[in-house]
Formats: sequence, structure tokens, C-alpha cells
Amino acid sequence: MSNMTSKPHLEFFRVSMDEGWEVPPGYPEGIEQKILAGSLDEENGKGNRSRLLRFAPGVYTTSPFVHEYFEEVFLVSGDLTVGNDENGEGGESFTGPTYASRPPGAYHGPFKSENGCVLFEIHYFED
Repeated sequence: MSNMTSKPHLEFFRVSMDEGWEVPPGYPEGIEQKILAGSLDEENGKGNRSRLLRFAPGVYTTSPFVHEYFEEVFLVSGDLTVGNDENGEGGESFTGPTYASRPPGAYHGPFKSENGCVLFEIHYFED
């Protein structure tokens, strides 16, 4: 297996919740990711990654997401509203622990967090 499709052997290590965060391309300020392991090559449909995604309080996206990889999402802490409108209004609110699994091509979102949240996500392409 190439490094693009496999993850390294990582024993337990401390994960800093203060450093190493970045705004993913195309996301609004206030939504940040921290890649824990792996990588995703969306252009070539290869790879897998595990990441944390966090929303600052009050931040929201304005349109649904769709992508060509599988996604599993676990709401670790905080609150997440699913299906708000472009002004951040409406939708259904969830608190952790909550889980979602989406196949490629599934439209999902938009998303908002009233008080902030942390998600654990796994993204992968089927071989």
C-alpha cells in the first residue's frame, strides 16, 4: 500500500487542542480542522484521513456539502445544528454523543453551532 491509502502505526499520543488547527479550503473562518492521520487525494479518489473539526460559537455554513468519499462523523462535544438556511436560521440541533455515516454523493448540511463543537471525522475512498 502507498502512503496515500494507509495510515501509520500511531500509539496513544497527546492531542493539542490549542495548536495545529487550520481553516479547511472553502470553509468559513471559525471552522478549523486538525488532521490526526492519513491524507485524502480527492482529485484522484484515493486515500483516507482522520481529523478533528471544530466550530467556534455562532459559526455556520450557508449551503449543503457533497463529496465523492465516504464520511463518518462523531459529534464529541458541543452542539451542531443540521439543515439551517443561508442566514443560519432553522435546522435540527444535536448534542454529543451523536454519529452520522454518509456514502459518496450524499448532500448534507448546512451546519451551525450555537456554542461551539468538536467533531471526529473519518473520510475514505473505497478501493
